[in-house]
Amino acid sequence: MQVECGFFGPFRDRVGTKTVVVDTDADAVGDLLAELEEAYPELDGQLRDGDELAGDVVVTLNGRHVQHQSGFETPLSEGDVLRVTNAVYGG
Repeated sequence: MQVECGFFGPFRDRVGTKTVVVDTDADAVGDLLAELEEAYPELDGQLRDGDELAGDVVVTLNGRHVQHQSGFETPLSEGDVLRVTNAVYGG
């Protein structure tokens, strides 16, 4: 299946582009993040920390934070849109 992956901030710099369409057999977000870390070596260890998101990483799937869904077990479907960015703090 194809999943559109968008990268923002330092992740865009590490991937070298804002958006890529990934052909994947991943069933869930965690599997796709592992594939992205493998495909883009500069992302290795930047997205996942064991079974959790690394540091201040925010991952959304179709506009909803994956931590508000089923985390790494959030299922993927054809045409999904995944976004990776850093958390923004301030006021």
